Amino acid sequence: MYQISFSNPSSIYFVGIGGTSMSGLAVILAEAGFTVSGSDRSHSALTDMLESKGITVFYGQRPENITGSIDCVVFTSAISRDNPEYIAAHSLNIPCLTRAELLGQIMKNYGTPVAVSGTHGKTTTTSMISQILLQADMDPTLSIGGILKSAGGNIRVGKSEYFVAEACEYTNSFLSFFPKIAVILNIEEDHLDFFKDLADIRSSFRKFAQLLPRDGYLVINAGIPDYQEIIRGLSCKVLTFGLDQGADYYPSDIQYDEKGNPCFTLHFADGSCTQVDLQVPGRHNMANSLAAAAVADLLSIGKSCMAQALHDFTGTDRRFEYKGTIGGVTVIDDFSHHPTEITAALEAASRYPHKTLWCVFQPHTYSRTKAFLKDFAKALSLADKIILADIYAARETDTLGISSETLQQEIQALGHECYYFPSFDEIENFLLENCLKGDMLITMGAGDVVKIGETILGK
Repeated sequence: MYQISFSNPSSIYFVGIGGTSMSGLAVILAEAGFTVSGSDRSHSALTDMLESKGITVFYGQRPENITGSIDCVVFTSAISRDNPEYIAAHSLNIPCLTRAELLGQIMKNYGTPVAVSGTHGKTTTTSMISQILLQADMDPTLSIGGILKSAGGNIRVGKSEYFVAEACEYTNSFLSFFPKIAVILNIEEDHLDFFKDLADIRSSFRKFAQLLPRDGYLVINAGIPDYQEIIRGLSCKVLTFGLDQGADYYPSDIQYDEKGNPCFTLHFADGSCTQVDLQVPGRHNMANSLAAAAVADLLSIGKSCMAQALHDFTGTDRRFEYKGTIGGVTVIDDFSHHPTEITAALEAASRYPHKTLWCVFQPHTYSRTKAFLKDFAKALSLADKIILADIYAARETDTLGISSETLQQEIQALGHECYYFPSFDEIENFLLENCLKGDMLITMGAGDVVKIGETILGK
């Protein structure tokens, strides 16, 4: 495998450089003196940012973009083996790395790399940890799966030993990492186009935990069923967090404000405690904050600093993000695309002042829709009225005989009001005619459903 060297920077080319994670890694290398270039399908805010930093971006992926002056080509799991740039790199015998392999090598350059894993909550928890380190003036390098306003984007290049990044389990990407501190937020069925079943997923998280060195730390959710199976025999130190007393880090005296934001007493592993008031809603975000607090405690960050940072954290883009209000209708956007995430978001929304709760959901991939069809129907039924957009195919093609109309039938069978429209224009027109003052509208999904709320708001 090709090895990058921060003491001898080389020329690195990114296929799909405009992606959230890829753009972040590109900036880290460019700041370290590497010659960085890459390609993407079209212009975006991230490609504009890259070009402003002097990084060459080609629009359109063509074989002639790959030249002999490139030392290594980086690609993601979304890049197919018939991609012209992938083929060109191999024909020129240019070494290739996956995004995960590159991220793992970057981790080696830092004394204290922190990797945040889990089926849900990675971006929010990574952002919370980042906010705390920034508050503590620890000058971290950050690679986040969303935009964190206090970091000025999804990436920040610091000069300290601290590096914080998300660790995704899909295609076993996180098994290429070298963390000193690792977080496991939760383990559930997902990405069943890659994993066989839950047992296969748990096996991968077990292997991830085993990556930690003897002087490393694992922070794991004590609410994971039989989590002891994941930690059994590990040489590193293990700390737990959870919503129930008995974990090393847990809450008590839980209350919610008028928008569903929790405030609570946070108990630490040493028996001490402090008050935490969050500005993000829901029990799931309280759990995320416990994991972030555990990491902060390991890094010897003071409790008052940690609590203030958690209070100042107002979320990241597309995580229960307030988009605006029009005609008295509150518009929220959320990235949730798994039944557990949808349940958490809609339960949080139920605490938010509203008359009717509308949810516009765009299913993400045919395989996930088919695997969780009944679970999706049950979760979405927490909204008063549901509107479905077509399935966002992402990396897949429709070979499973599943559609949004199939999901609509499941929801209607549960006795809930559900509509399906094949175009965003039809959805927007329906909402403009039917949403009333005092209603709340959530656009939800991992695709481009965010555009619906933005169009209604005139953005």
